[in-house]
Amino acid sequence: MRTGIKEDTLRAMLEAGAVREVLISRQDDKWGLAIRLGGAGSHCLPVRSRREVLRTWASLTAVGRFAESTEIRAFQVEI
Repeated sequence: MRTGIKEDTLRAMLEAGAVREVLISRQDDKWGLAIRLGGAGSHCLPVRSRREVLRTWASLTAVGRFAESTEIRAFQVEI
């Protein structure tokens, strides 16, 4: 089972400066967001919702609004 990170935990890690990289990628017809906590050898953890293993957004604009609300300053988009 693939682990994920909940939104409230994501916000706390962002405030603490623990997030090294944010990656937004396409998941079929939707968009997902994942973070990397460690260095180059660490995996990306997807952001999950309360009900789903992976939180998805309908558009890249919607993910951008979420990133702005969580004060993510920079991210990479994988198309």
